[in-house]
Amino acid sequence: MGFDAWFLGLEAAMPRVPEADAAASVDLDYLHFTVVLDTRRRLARITGVNVDGARLVDVERGDDWRLDERIPADWQAGPEIYARNDLDRGHLVRRRDPVWGTPEVAARASSDSFHYPNAAPQASEFNQSMLLWVGLEDHVLEYARVHAQRLSVFTAPVLAPDDPPYRGIRVPLRFFKVVAWRSGDELATAGFVLDQSPLIDLEGAARLQAEAARVAAGAVPDLGPFRTYQVPVADIAQLSGLAMPELVAADRMPRTLAAEGWREVTRPEQLLLG
Repeated sequence: MGFDAWFLGLEAAMPRVPEADAAASVDLDYLHFTVVLDTRRRLARITGVNVDGARLVDVERGDDWRLDERIPADWQAGPEIYARNDLDRGHLVRRRDPVWGTPEVAARASSDSFHYPNAAPQASEFNQSMLLWVGLEDHVLEYARVHAQRLSVFTAPVLAPDDPPYRGIRVPLRFFKVVAWRSGDELATAGFVLDQSPLIDLEGAARLQAEAARVAAGAVPDLGPFRTYQVPVADIAQLSGLAMPELVAADRMPRTLAAEGWREVTRPEQLLLG
């Protein structure tokens, strides 16, 4: 039950919330994954899932999103956030990732993924795009399946203080993913960021001002263009404010590329997972 830090046969612990934020965080264990919920932002601070590529199972999807009854409803960004707008309930732990084992276990894991603490508001183009985030997720899952590989995957929104407000929450503009696997006797990792924020330029600044007025009037934030980057895991640690020294030390991004900054990827074959 929940995320297993030793699933890979060596330790790959979930990123840790700073002590100063611990009082506002709650750990929620589901089948094969864990969500650490930030009760102030009402969104996940970090999620971790174990993926067994040799035991993946296809089960019927369903769409039974529901609140987690173990915690108060007002700690969760529930159905009211997604009603009558173009925001998707984007899975953080992707539905297919924990769906492995016996058919009964796989079905339960799939169902568990439809709890609101495992969702974050995503523009529909972002959540449904095969070329961007979903394309990356498909590639990671296929990597595990083809190589019968075990993976641990950590995903979350970047909870920035200047995220645009909407219906009592702030809509995150960036999401990150860190993939961990075993390479021989060593841990290996790769980090990715999806940026769905408006371009930062003079025209973008004007759009942001107009967006603020629209949001104040109850409109859905304009989340702008979408870009996916492979980035140093150390940058993700800094961006998220989470402690993940083991994942940083195991980063497989070549130092020469890491020194050049974030590397935009537009096709799955550009990902560095070797």
